[in-house]
Amino acid sequence: MNADDQFCRTCGRQVSSGAAVTPATSAPSPLAPPQTSGKAVISLICGLFFFFFPISIVAVVFGHLSLSEIRKSAGRLTGNGLAIAGLVLGYAGLAALPVLIIAAIAIPNLLRARIAANESSAIASVRRLNVAETVHSQAHLEAGYTCSLSDLNQSIDRELADGRKHGYVFELKGCSPDTAGGPNMKYQVVAYPMSVNQTGVRAFCSDESAVIRMDPRGSARECVENGGPL
Repeated sequence: MNADDQFCRTCGRQVSSGAAVTPATSAPSPLAPPQTSGKAVISLICGLFFFFFPISIVAVVFGHLSLSEIRKSAGRLTGNGLAIAGLVLGYAGLAALPVLIIAAIAIPNLLRARIAANESSAIASVRRLNVAETVHSQAHLEAGYTCSLSDLNQSIDRELADGRKHGYVFELKGCSPDTAGGPNMKYQVVAYPMSVNQTGVRAFCSDESAVIRMDPRGSARECVENGGPL
């Protein structure tokens, strides 16, 4: 406006001469500080538990949602780093899923194969102990059978002589002489798993008859008393 104008050309109010008139302006409102995206926080928290498959999916979904939300917020939201960390952990959990599936299938099969191999070895060892007892009794007519594995170390391998082999424990017991007090005419050999359902399932036993019996629950005593034929 000019100095001789009596009215403001902007607002129409009368002004005194010589007064400087400036257009009315509103004071700028202070900007609100940026906030962290809640979806980014959820993504990171779920990502920390990536080893649980459903939670890994949640981490990935919320990670992508938070990145999109932050990108469209024009600076009002932060949390890119949290969202990316949640995505990385979530995808790591998804990548581990095939490995977990294979392990869930393979481990029980490997355990069953191991148990089957240990039981086959135990049966063969019981047969070997029967033969060793026969050899020992013929070589020691005055003593007959023995209930000490160490007495058979010339006929069996060292591991079997120590009483533990391929997940099974081996024992000799029940040696008894004949009615006249002569040499031992009886013996019992038992083989039972060190850890039932892990190193073996069944228990095996035999005696001077060389017939091998078994107990399906892994009990050596039940095998001797009520074991069924193998």
